[in-house]
Amino acid sequence: MLVEALRHILLGSVRLLVGAHAHWLAPPPEGQCLYYANHSSHLDTLAIMAALPRRLRENTHPVAALDYWGKNAFTRFVAERGLDAVLVDRGGGGKSNPLEPLEALLEQGDSLVIFPEGTRGRGPIAPFKSGLYHLSRHFPETPLIPVYIDNLHRVMPKGHFLPVPVICSLRFGAPLLRRADEDKQKFLERAREALLDLGGSSLEEEEAP
Repeated sequence: MLVEALRHILLGSVRLLVGAHAHWLAPPPEGQCLYYANHSSHLDTLAIMAALPRRLRENTHPVAALDYWGKNAFTRFVAERGLDAVLVDRGGGGKSNPLEPLEALLEQGDSLVIFPEGTRGRGPIAPFKSGLYHLSRHFPETPLIPVYIDNLHRVMPKGHFLPVPVICSLRFGAPLLRRADEDKQKFLERAREALLDLGGSSLEEEEAP
């Protein structure tokens, strides 16, 4: 009961603060997906979870940074219990396979939300880390859905701790089709390009002087 109440409060607050309006450019998936998104704010995870239909959200786990969300008992509780997130050590933490907890969730049929840039940024989407490629290769039947989060960096940008109400929208693109014998670098560039295409004019406005 407490966990459900916390989740309701978190997601309701985000909708009230930023809207988190979802725009699906293809029909929403019926089952497991691997969502990947740009990353510009601590609120990105909350916004995506708030934008997903409940039937999809129930089995979706955002991937969150251990060094931020696990820094104290409260933020860890919010991430793991309130958002059903899986925390990963961006430095590897000495584990032989840092993707193991993510693979375990995909293996049982759940969905993930990941931020392949690896950290928050401002401006153009940074080159992707290799995790998206490895998960895609190990789970080739799982649809890859690009998600562009628009305007959220103005709510709670890097280095700021108090949110400012603005309207945020999320564009969910068509599944990224896999190509046979595509190497890691070409795959990551193509996945990033799909996200840039979703950003469209929003990215052009950010880059303008």
